[in-house]
Amino acid sequence: MATMTISLPEPMKDWIENRITQGDYASASDYVRDLVRRDRDQIARPELTIEDVRRIVAEARSGGVSTRTEEEFFAEGDRVAKARGFYRE
Repeated sequence: MATMTISLPEPMKDWIENRITQGDYASASDYVRDLVRRDRDQIARPELTIEDVRRIVAEARSGGVSTRTEEEFFAEGDRVAKARGFYRE
């Protein structure tokens, strides 16, 4: 495993030490590794921004009211779930 030395302001160092004392992490290295994993996951699967949500809502509103029945709606959901491998009978 590689070693990396970093400098932190005292409040950040205290924060990490407090998380270790609380039992959330075994060490400062454990804490940093968790942060890196979370950052990597977030980049791989970015969350929607408020602008994304506004655009989605605007598109939905402009589409009007669906003419599909409830049964048709759920049948389409089942078809998509099966195609993606998420459907359980």
